[in-house]
Amino acid sequence: MTVEKPNIKNNNELHKAVSAGSLSLCSVGSDAVDLLPDVGFNIVGSSNEGTIDSTGTNRENEPLLSRDDIQPLNHISVFSRGIFTLPVVTIVDGSLLNEINIKNPIYSDDPQFAKLIQDTETAIENGIFPERISQGSSGSYFCKNPEGRIIGVFKPKNEEPYGHLNPKWTKWMHKLCCPCCFGRSCLIPNQGYLSEAGAYLVDSRFQLNVVPKTKIVKLVSETFHYSRLDRQKSKTKTAISNQFPKVGRRFHRLGLKPKVGSFQTFVDGYKDAEYWLKRFESEPPPPVVQTEFQIQFERLVALDYIIRNTDRGNDNWLIKYCSGDGKPSINANGSEMTEVTEWPGNESPKIKIAAIDNGLAFPFKHPDSWRAYPYYWAWLPQAKIPFSSDIRQHLLPLVSDQSFIDDVVDDLKVLFEMDKGFDSHLFERQMSVMRGQILNLKQALMDGKSPVQLVQMHSVTLER
Repeated sequence: MTVEKPNIKNNNELHKAVSAGSLSLCSVGSDAVDLLPDVGFNIVGSSNEGTIDSTGTNRENEPLLSRDDIQPLNHISVFSRGIFTLPVVTIVDGSLLNEINIKNPIYSDDPQFAKLIQDTETAIENGIFPERISQGSSGSYFCKNPEGRIIGVFKPKNEEPYGHLNPKWTKWMHKLCCPCCFGRSCLIPNQGYLSEAGAYLVDSRFQLNVVPKTKIVKLVSETFHYSRLDRQKSKTKTAISNQFPKVGRRFHRLGLKPKVGSFQTFVDGYKDAEYWLKRFESEPPPPVVQTEFQIQFERLVALDYIIRNTDRGNDNWLIKYCSGDGKPSINANGSEMTEVTEWPGNESPKIKIAAIDNGLAFPFKHPDSWRAYPYYWAWLPQAKIPFSSDIRQHLLPLVSDQSFIDDVVDDLKVLFEMDKGFDSHLFERQMSVMRGQILNLKQALMDGKSPVQLVQMHSVTLER
């Protein structure tokens, strides 16, 4: 098919032709024209709000990007994307303003976390890209600061175990070879990032302090897994922008599309629980260490039970042991700093648990009996010890307060509504399961039961 090119003498005429729609991008000389989306721009003073493309369609209907995120600043339309600042392109009275940034207010109450995201963005701009983690069945990435130190773990939504851009082939083979057992029927698909952030929210509300800080962010990096189409789009638009700057300025976005996902702060000095559990078995620690560990263990049990975690093995929770001088016995790279031949007796050691990998929690129904997804900590000797007075005094006032539980549910709803596929009916079913779990936990604490007796209680669903 031959495309007839209009008679254009200079860039100004080219600019007018593209604006009027009389010139398609096919005639610009690119072979990958069909990969180009509509060009979005915004004229200040127009009655339209948000970013409107050439067909009149609002293109702002994306996760974490609602109309409330569109804020005027000195008569300049600025778009706030995710929880970090991002260059935007805005046309004001026919003139172009590029790279206008404002501070996103979502995490303004948490400057420490906002600084982590800012450091991650700065590192990416300086060529220090997130590094994909080889373990696991999904795309997750170690994020670094400008000095190259790991500061967080980012898990994009579309690279989750059942996401369409998961770079790991194991789940693809699972779906291909055994489709009848693919996925977890009790979980809402592709909401692992919400589950990660939701676990931290529950942990912080119940003051358990075992989940590293986790929140929803948007990040973009060339090391993330994008489709060939998305990468070609980015290259084509960049090439057109370089060749025809005035045309390029009208693009809704240059570069790859930011990915929404969970960002969890990285914890130093921790090692897989499996390592320390074997150590405890061969070298029983002194009573002070055992007591400290039991308190931490019970907090992990309470968290997993409340959110009904369907994926808690001994390889996805961590333990850090610090000697009396406060120094961890494990380096950040996981190697042992010093060979400890015996446990300290007179000092006051500290032991801490970190509950990571919480992306397969908050089911909308209890798991089926044939795929029960048990808690693997239930087979540990610590699970046979009745709940201590410490955890009972801490949790009983909270799990007995219905208004407190309702507040937690409301907070979770605000979080889960960030996903554009939010379903209020399914959310209420998720909360019905959680309320039933809290009711069982309350009864177990009142009766002085042990964690293993807790998981043996009948499943309860409690509707509001």
